[in-house]
Amino acid sequence: MPATPLAAITLFGRAGQAVRIDPPIALAPMAGVSDRPFRELCHAFGAGLVITEMMSAKPELHDSAKSRLRQIDATDPEPRAVQLLGNDPAELASAARSAVAQGAQLIDLNLGCPAKKVCKKAAGSALMAEPDTIARLLDALVAAVDCPISLKMRTGTDRENKNAPRIARMAENAGIALLSVHGRTRADKYEGEAEYDTIAEVVAAVRLPVFANGDITAPEKARAVLIHTQAAGIMVGRGAFGQPWLFAALKAALMGQGTYTPPTRAEQFSIMQQQFEKIYQHYGEALGIRITRKHLGWYAPALLIDDTERAVFNQLTLPAEQRDWLTRHANQSAPNFPA
Repeated sequence: MPATPLAAITLFGRAGQAVRIDPPIALAPMAGVSDRPFRELCHAFGAGLVITEMMSAKPELHDSAKSRLRQIDATDPEPRAVQLLGNDPAELASAARSAVAQGAQLIDLNLGCPAKKVCKKAAGSALMAEPDTIARLLDALVAAVDCPISLKMRTGTDRENKNAPRIARMAENAGIALLSVHGRTRADKYEGEAEYDTIAEVVAAVRLPVFANGDITAPEKARAVLIHTQAAGIMVGRGAFGQPWLFAALKAALMGQGTYTPPTRAEQFSIMQQQFEKIYQHYGEALGIRITRKHLGWYAPALLIDDTERAVFNQLTLPAEQRDWLTRHANQSAPNFPA
């Protein structure tokens, strides 16, 4: 455990609107992953903040099929947090107002996505090279809505240009309530290992709460990152793939709540089955059966499901077939599966 356990934090918007994050352990916004079924699951296991997949601020995309699936409503776990992607102040302001009208209690600006299709539109982590643009975007967001605004960013554009501390000070001056920093640059994408020195510099540069993000896959790693950075909380991304109960383990370890016993193999199958049912409900059967395939791939290693069995699952075309496959394999003992 860090020198002192993590403590809940309260964020404030421009009009004093408050949002409490307890525990300060967040699920990162991830396109194609942090959908409502996964957010609900991670929240149930103890994540104090779960943020939507990034939503484009472009007006023409507000009512697209993809955007509708990503929108929040009153059933979403609180605090309801929406991440927006864009580079136009007026569009971002309008999108933020729309999200709040739908029930958002926190708006997060994406300065972290390194995807080529995002960066070529001068959005996401590409904005790390444009501090003046960032300043305009932050001012527009803070002025547009009363709820707190957060910012997720990378350490810089590349390893020779790590300007996250500068961006952090700009964000603080603009009235941003929370920062999350991924310990990689835009150029790093998801390669190599995350570094935490720059996150520590960000923490030292501002009075805002800062969440450390990058390669956090176990309580021991989270402890080390918190000690190194002195961050107020952590954000977990790919580390939660196939193990949403990681949040329960992190909460127990970092909030001084004792030892967490991970779910048994049978319990893991049950968790996965519950998630898949929510996926069918959220996306409909035709799309749902495709979404479940990637999640099975993330659960598979711990469940000792080999590539041959995964290939069989990936050929199934009906939820009923997937249900039968899961039930059959859940009832078989682990030794029947090659490592």
